[in-house]
Amino acid sequence: MHDSPTAHDPLGCVFIVTYGRSGSTLLQGILNSIPGYVIRGENGDSLYSLFAYFNTLDKAHREHTDPNKKAPDTPSHPWFGIHQFSDATTLALLRSLVLASLLQPPAGTRVTGFKEIRWVHSNWRAYADFLIRLFPRARFVINTRDHADVLASKWWKDRENGAAILDRAEVQFAELEAAYPKRTHRVHYNDYTADPSSLISLFKWLGEPFDKDRVNDVLNHKHSY
Repeated sequence: MHDSPTAHDPLGCVFIVTYGRSGSTLLQGILNSIPGYVIRGENGDSLYSLFAYFNTLDKAHREHTDPNKKAPDTPSHPWFGIHQFSDATTLALLRSLVLASLLQPPAGTRVTGFKEIRWVHSNWRAYADFLIRLFPRARFVINTRDHADVLASKWWKDRENGAAILDRAEVQFAELEAAYPKRTHRVHYNDYTADPSSLISLFKWLGEPFDKDRVNDVLNHKHSY
């Protein structure tokens, strides 16, 4: 029910969905080369904690404000005050918190967001829906890379079941695409580093002009480790 990216929100939002050593910092740089874009780096999956906080309050509110039971509006009630919870108010406050403490978009920002490598959760669909409620114009750019290249990196060499972790991520990413087809776009690191013009479709999807020289300039600078 949240599949339209054209909701009334003055600030666009892009989340780069990926896994470690996928080349996503380079993609972050490419997006930040677009005038008015401020896409931040990783944040340790901090918004998932906000999602858990919101869900806990929402669940408690629904369970303890049964009209057939005593309202939790007196100090003698073990859930005193939970009836005052408002999902709309809480979402607005959490959005303000994320903007003020994490994204901090400067004046002139049209689109903000971040890239994150920690997306695999059993309740990913509810989390994605929460992000869309926070940022009604949210979009997800899925960034992948050939698994052999990813697993050859030092970051993955000492991790057990690395191939299985990547396979699980790919399955979830495909499910994200299927659930939010208008909000998702997939790019592949091996493709756009070999041929930058493969990103034209991404820019078209974003509604932005593709500046070949600007993109090449980003590609010519080292990103990440």
